[in-house]
Amino acid sequence: MAALGKKIIILVLILAVPGFLYYLLTAKGKNRYKPLAIYGPKVVAKTGHKFHGQYIPDTIFHHLPAFNLTDQYGKPASENTFKGKIFVAGFFYTHCPAVCATINRNMGYLVDTYRKNKMVYFASITVDPDRDSSAVLRQYAESLKPASNRWLFLTGDTTSIYSLARNGFLVDALKAGNDDYIYSDKLILIDQEKRIRGYYSGANTNDINRLTDEIKVLIAEELRKVDKALY
Repeated sequence: MAALGKKIIILVLILAVPGFLYYLLTAKGKNRYKPLAIYGPKVVAKTGHKFHGQYIPDTIFHHLPAFNLTDQYGKPASENTFKGKIFVAGFFYTHCPAVCATINRNMGYLVDTYRKNKMVYFASITVDPDRDSSAVLRQYAESLKPASNRWLFLTGDTTSIYSLARNGFLVDALKAGNDDYIYSDKLILIDQEKRIRGYYSGANTNDINRLTDEIKVLIAEELRKVDKALY
């Protein structure tokens, strides 16, 4: 009987956390937080809408393009893998110097922090796919002992990965020479519409703390959309 009671309490907590987060960041239908910026090139659309009687042209924001990669389990991973999800992405390679270990340790902290929230995914994309096969990535991932299976380690061909970095995430990723790679240390926050909402140094504690908080802001933003749809 006691075990059943504990299970009920755990279930109530899991269901209550998103709502409590929403309450903390919103009140009486008004924002209590500053919305996150949307990064990347913007285009003014031919369509528009009225706000307080004034016509405002719509804005077309930058979105991640379609992509096809492979995860550490050998399964296909594409933009549809993250459909309807918030996710944090970063670039690395398994045999790089200490900076990758620091970034992935911080990514592991984020994964642990959001391990119970199925809205949030994480992706670490190798910039050395010639050596970082799915099998290699799986062994590397297992060494990190991730707290959730929603942390994907992705590989593919260099053309696809470098193009996705440059044209999708708007960061550098390329091979400069033998065992020499140029890539961004940034972790990139992506919303459910595949728009870039923030850049954070993966090796900087202050940036990681800011990212931890801004994931909550983005969760609240998505919950507000659902809330508005109900009325």
